[in-house]
Amino acid sequence: MKRLVSMTVNGEEIELAIPPYRTLLDVLRNEGRLTGTKKGCDVGDCGACTVIMDGSPVNSCLVLGIEAEGATIETIEGQHAGPDLPHLIQEKFMDHGGAQCGFCTPGIIMMTKALLKENPNPTESEVRFAIAGNICRCTGYAKIVDAVLAAAEDLRKGRTL
Repeated sequence: MKRLVSMTVNGEEIELAIPPYRTLLDVLRNEGRLTGTKKGCDVGDCGACTVIMDGSPVNSCLVLGIEAEGATIETIEGQHAGPDLPHLIQEKFMDHGGAQCGFCTPGIIMMTKALLKENPNPTESEVRFAIAGNICRCTGYAKIVDAVLAAAEDLRKGRTL
């Protein structure tokens, strides 16, 4: 039996009929057609499915879609500075080579956004701690950390998230 669930996703109010057992990850990818959020481990260990829900990062594979009733969700598809312009964090990831295969990148960018909203001037240790729940098999994290710190520097210079 499906339930109607209303939520705001990337600034757009939507209403979806979803089974009560479906995860937010599957709802976003299947019913919402937002495939930027990746399905990695499906048990909350890899961080590939990280989205921002009501201002906090969550592993969307661990949240039931019906729990998003009335919630505000941000996914990677909603991150841009303007039409055809990357978000500040995406720009810094490109500048610093913070993405290789790109599978983990959406989750790390969403976690980075949550970190920088809470702490716009993180230390390297704080960045490493914040992204510790996001597994990347390609980069070795150094370039990701450089990208996050560069985004933080731009925030201090007046750019916005």
